[in-house]
Amino acid sequence: MDNTPTYFVHESSYVDQPCVIGEGSKIWHFSHIMRDCTLGQRCNIGQNVVISPGCRIGANVKIQNNVSIYTGVILEDDVFCGPSSVFTNVINPRSHVPRQDEYRQTLVKRGASIGANATIVCGHTLGKYCFVGAGSVITRDVPDYALVVGNPARIHAWVCYCGCKLPLSTSPDGREEASCPDCSRRYRRVERVIEQIDQ
Repeated sequence: MDNTPTYFVHESSYVDQPCVIGEGSKIWHFSHIMRDCTLGQRCNIGQNVVISPGCRIGANVKIQNNVSIYTGVILEDDVFCGPSSVFTNVINPRSHVPRQDEYRQTLVKRGASIGANATIVCGHTLGKYCFVGAGSVITRDVPDYALVVGNPARIHAWVCYCGCKLPLSTSPDGREEASCPDCSRRYRRVERVIEQIDQ
């Protein structure tokens, strides 16, 4: 029986056991994947990344250099984490007060992108294909397809599945709709939610 790993780990990195690492994934220099983590297929883990115990990472996730992902974080498929972005898992940390039983879950849904140096305060959900601008601080849930920027982050625009900004306009019947200028996918706005018309 061939026990050769189907993934790559640089010799300077550590993968604690037990862990599940998907086929084709790559873990680069000076990173640490802690016990009970799950990484899907074709993930790319950059330099100096820490993934704390029990984290769940989907397939085709790209985690750039110097990212910290702490217990309670779930990244679905196709998520992008920019350099030096960070997740928290306790809302009111104190060095002298144990709070391991107070970790809050953070869910990042499929296709979301998180810009460099962004901070994701724990206990929130980032919607599918949303886009968090570089340096932004997330203190509330982010809707699907929303582009959020600032500290605290606020909705600035809406983006397509492919990442391009959506030029929303009002149709003759009063509906707000958009067609992506890059890939032609079509969307409509219903109250504060964007949904794709043609899946």
